[in-house]
Amino acid sequence: MNLPSSSWLTPALAGVLLIFMVPSVHATNGMNLEGYGPEATAMGGASMAFDNGTAAVMNNPATLGLLENGARLDLAIGLLGPDITVFNSEGSSAKSQSTAFYMPAIGYSRRSGDIVYGFGVFGQGGMGCEYTPDSWRGLGFNLENRTEVSVGRAIAPIAWNVNDRLILAATADFVWAGMDLKMAMSGPQFIDLVTPSMQQFGHASGSLVQSFGQMLQSLPMGTSVDYAYFDFSNGSDFTGEAQGYGYAGKIGLLYKASDELSLGLTYHSETALSDLEAPNNHLSFQLNVPGMGAMAQSLVGEINVVDFQWPGLVSAGFAWRPAERWLVAADLRHIMWSRVMNSFHMTFEAANVPQNGPFAGQTLDATLFQDWDDQTVVMLGIAYQATDQLTLRTGGNYGSNPIPDRFLNCLFPAIVEKHITVGFGWAISPEVSIDFSYTHGFEATRISGYNVTTHHSQNNAQLMYSIKL
Repeated sequence: MNLPSSSWLTPALAGVLLIFMVPSVHATNGMNLEGYGPEATAMGGASMAFDNGTAAVMNNPATLGLLENGARLDLAIGLLGPDITVFNSEGSSAKSQSTAFYMPAIGYSRRSGDIVYGFGVFGQGGMGCEYTPDSWRGLGFNLENRTEVSVGRAIAPIAWNVNDRLILAATADFVWAGMDLKMAMSGPQFIDLVTPSMQQFGHASGSLVQSFGQMLQSLPMGTSVDYAYFDFSNGSDFTGEAQGYGYAGKIGLLYKASDELSLGLTYHSETALSDLEAPNNHLSFQLNVPGMGAMAQSLVGEINVVDFQWPGLVSAGFAWRPAERWLVAADLRHIMWSRVMNSFHMTFEAANVPQNGPFAGQTLDATLFQDWDDQTVVMLGIAYQATDQLTLRTGGNYGSNPIPDRFLNCLFPAIVEKHITVGFGWAISPEVSIDFSYTHGFEATRISGYNVTTHHSQNNAQLMYSIKL
């Protein structure tokens, strides 16, 4: 297919548009997706050492150097279907209402001599769920509980074919993150947070905590805390209420050891994101005062999620062609969650407005312990070219659960470990093809330090339309 040089404009404009359209996703290797691009995902996510299209910008950018002469445009859509149910210690259940998310992506690459360049816009990953106010997560006070964490990237890659066997590559990534949070904490949980002699699951400090303690002391004996409620959410599928921006990068190499065997290696840097800012949002609490009943207070102010970052990773793999129509691939990935998910840190500054009463201008600094472990992921896949038009793919993906049971929060249930994947590629013509992948994430069950049991499984799919230009 021959297009004039102005054909560069259309995919570029589409990429700019998609920067504002990539929604939150609910991932299954911790917060990472189990695979990027249907060609790789259908093979268990393995992608380090064979041509898997422009999803290379999320996998190993060196595989872009396998592009033949000309250019390639990939347009993709992903469906993520989490299934999450949680039980409290009394056996009451709450089922997440977040069950389907659609995620667009675009990638473009072009060869110029020994150089391949282009761009890509992809959703990186995330996590989240939503429980109705009348479930037990509403604590009996009709409080909605909802989380959405999303990270997306606009990526500029370059790959260099050093010689017939070695390809080197790098990317520059513009990264954006969004977060919605409606989180109800029970009275005992909040007291644990603000009482220095307790603090088993987190800690809080600041002038607002001191004023809150003084207020409790001034009220009649027997006063208790019903709940505390952090609330910043815009309900959009495309942007979070709290937003931050930053950058990251990747380097990669691919070495063709022989005509049948290729080896790949990549390093993805940790992000450098700004704090996620959510102005004009709310922190609420309710007290139960003997002789007076319920006393609710809703404070308006700015909430910041402090130093939320996406982890770095190292991945290596091989691709082996034992026969003309067969491809076997395997990757080993190490994701460094422990560097970025030691805690979840928020600050709140109450606005100087009459609504906030004596709390106006005061601050809260709250940390919830996370203590995630680094995660090792094994990805295995096989592809068979059944006909000149049809390629069949299957694979498996296993990633150890990085979240300690003690600190598992059912609003952040990224615990799925085992996946099976299938898919196909269909060449409509020499220039046009479609690829599809389906992933089933088997149910994982964990019991947290709050004695909450979480069940989480997933059914995900990706569809891609590709054009060789």
